[in-house]
Amino acid sequence: MLSPHEFATLLLLQDAPNQMDMVRDELDALLERQLVQLENLASGRQLWSLTASGDSTIKAIKRYS
Repeated sequence: MLSPHEFATLLLLQDAPNQMDMVRDELDALLERQLVQLENLASGRQLWSLTASGDSTIKAIKRYS
């Protein structure tokens, strides 16, 4: 079960991935659950993104809320 902060982080990541703070505790928990991933870009930057499971989780929660 996701905490409210973890779910909010998923939503923020879906809507504004470039605005994510790289040192959020919620991101570590979501990474452990394989709901997000950290991509290494060609520019050397890293970017958080949703995995397919993370996207499915958001869709399922929105469907039932």
